[in-house]
Amino acid sequence: MSDGIAEDKIEQSQEEEVPHQQLKGKKLSCYKLRRHDSLDIESSSVRGLHGHDSKTMAWKVILHLAFQSIGIVYGDIGTSPLYVFDSTFTKRINHNDDILGVLSTIFYTLTLIPLLKYVFVVLRANDNGDGGTFALYSLICRYSKVGLIPSQQAEDQEVSNFKLELPNNNLKRASWLKSKLENSQFAKFFLLFATMLGTSMVIGDGVLTPCISVLSAVGGVKRATSAVTNDMIVWISVAILICLFSIQRFGTDKVGYTFAPIVCLWFAFVGGIGIFNFIKFDPTVVKALNPQYIIQYFQRNKKEAWVSLGGIVLAITGTEALFADVGHFTVRSIQISMCSVTYPALIFAYTGQAAFLRKHNDAVGDTFYKSIPGPLYWPMFGIAVLAAIIASQAMISGSFSIIQQSLSLGCFPRVKIVHTSTKYEGQVYIPEINYLLMLACVAVTLGFRSTKSIGNAYGIAVVFVMTLTSSFLVIIMIMIWKTHILLIISYVLVIGTVELVYLSSVLYKFDRGGYLPLAFAAVLITIMYVWNDVYRRKYYYELDHKISPDKLKEVITGTNINQMPGLAIFYSELVQGIPPIFKHYVSNVPALHSVLIFVSIKSLPISKVPAEERFLFCRVETREHSVFRCVVRYGYSDVRNEHEPFEKILIEMLKKFIADDVFWLSQNVLNNDENGGELDDGVVDGENENKDVKQVDEEKRRETVEKEIEAVDKAWCAGVVHLFGENEVIAGQGAGIGRRIIIDYAYNFLKRNLRQSDKVFNIPHKRMLKVGMTYEL
Repeated sequence: MSDGIAEDKIEQSQEEEVPHQQLKGKKLSCYKLRRHDSLDIESSSVRGLHGHDSKTMAWKVILHLAFQSIGIVYGDIGTSPLYVFDSTFTKRINHNDDILGVLSTIFYTLTLIPLLKYVFVVLRANDNGDGGTFALYSLICRYSKVGLIPSQQAEDQEVSNFKLELPNNNLKRASWLKSKLENSQFAKFFLLFATMLGTSMVIGDGVLTPCISVLSAVGGVKRATSAVTNDMIVWISVAILICLFSIQRFGTDKVGYTFAPIVCLWFAFVGGIGIFNFIKFDPTVVKALNPQYIIQYFQRNKKEAWVSLGGIVLAITGTEALFADVGHFTVRSIQISMCSVTYPALIFAYTGQAAFLRKHNDAVGDTFYKSIPGPLYWPMFGIAVLAAIIASQAMISGSFSIIQQSLSLGCFPRVKIVHTSTKYEGQVYIPEINYLLMLACVAVTLGFRSTKSIGNAYGIAVVFVMTLTSSFLVIIMIMIWKTHILLIISYVLVIGTVELVYLSSVLYKFDRGGYLPLAFAAVLITIMYVWNDVYRRKYYYELDHKISPDKLKEVITGTNINQMPGLAIFYSELVQGIPPIFKHYVSNVPALHSVLIFVSIKSLPISKVPAEERFLFCRVETREHSVFRCVVRYGYSDVRNEHEPFEKILIEMLKKFIADDVFWLSQNVLNNDENGGELDDGVVDGENENKDVKQVDEEKRRETVEKEIEAVDKAWCAGVVHLFGENEVIAGQGAGIGRRIIIDYAYNFLKRNLRQSDKVFNIPHKRMLKVGMTYEL
């Protein structure tokens, strides 16, 4: 994806004619269907644009999304002026120039991390428009085979979004790193574990964002009246948080439109007041542009200055959400909103507060509200409360996005994904996660009850994730972007050093509340690890026990198997072969439907699979038996259709495959006859079939297609049965106590309490059959 061009969010609606794919293999004939269908609601909802009007409309869309992003992405980092100076000078200001040292540190931190690193570097590492830790991991997976599940197919690389420039042999660093990652099992596990850890920490630290923002804003009322007690502030904050989470179901689109004007007004006020205070109190604070004041600050305060970095880092909390939320918008829209609104407003706000503090050292305990001019206090208080409410939105939206990604890659239990916009892809809502985040925020607010206590816990996970993102980015720079080694070293020395210094400071506060986000992260990563570990073991079990082609033919043609009209769809995640659930079904129910389709649901390590490239059909064995396999490929941000039955789309695709398959077969035979050659090895429907096909003319071909499609239609009319494996997973004999706990207790507990796969595809219960089978892992 290029950096934020409008085509990131606008897809062409023209259908393309695609040459027929050659059939390969000795037992299967495959064909990739290319057509637009309604499985992808989002992409079909935005019409294609052409010519000069398309450029005009593209910029309208970008500016529209840039406006929306102000309300969604920058709530957290934008409300940091409420508490940064308070959290930095926790005791008192020892020297007036310490204010300049802190201001200089804030300025260069905001410039290096959110602006340079994220807006201009990290956002380039998006995965076809999606961001977050999983986007970085998916990029690495596509360039090197570091995935732990062997479900790769050669056809995957034909998906347009999958195509990437492979490392050039002349670039030894890229090839060397790729080889090391692919050949090291430890590296594969470490990359996956680091990805899950980063995802968990973003959510863990995000729980604290609403708490500290809302408490800080509501607490400002104390300046106006002493009648409001701390308990009242806490309960008002809890009520506000509950209301905020309650409106998430309306979607990012509507929430963004509601919040964006408020955040724009907030930035206008804090920036304007900052300029006013800068002019009125001390314009000489502009000297803070000189980094010499940072050095002097550390020389004067030593360890105390190092500890105070834990307060300064609050100025950039919420930055990771900027990357995680890019899937809701575009790269260019976020770059525009950051550079034109957020960054200038924050610099003006901190500069104004520093100028005020230079004349009022004793006001450091409540810098934000005391620096507001008297007539603007109440308007600013109202806007601050609203902005603090919105501050949670960035992390909430980011949490939804990264959980959707982890779910698709088999790293999170199944939850309901609601796509809230038919105009923009990536805008999702997850009811279960929304409810759990709300409970966690309310519990933290009631438990800590003050911003100082929460401030001690705040920031650890975010700085850790920033460091993790930098590590992944270095791999991408070397292996994918092939960046010059001097630029990579410069990045590590500058950005890496800054982040490690901040990480060391926030870890110092571990015993004063810093354990809290790590505790949240520990719970999440445990859930993710348990689910992914058993998910992988199940896949390998099915791979080891898959049905061979000879056994499948024996079952289908067996005399003890009764044939009955109808169509049966077997679902599994196994890509290479027929799953063992089929053999188990036949052994207990010795009857088969006239048409069988084995559907494999597969997630590719890309954000989106174009709708016309989603289905990969294969004919199993001979044409006499209507047995097919279909791999349905999704990206981790793709829309699963919620309005049109999955079976209807599947059968339409099957009929198109049959027509195209017969056409290609006849054309291939005629061409070979004209050349005096033989059939390609790819066509292997049996010797008798080859002889028959050679005699097929146009009329015969049409009759063959009509006959096969008629058989499918008859089977469809007779009734469709959806067969799912209701697998009971238990630890095998000889398994250790650790594996038994993971499989027998932890995994089965999650499975019992979360969504099943039939609900993911909205399959009618009357036509669904679950086949029980025990997997000993």
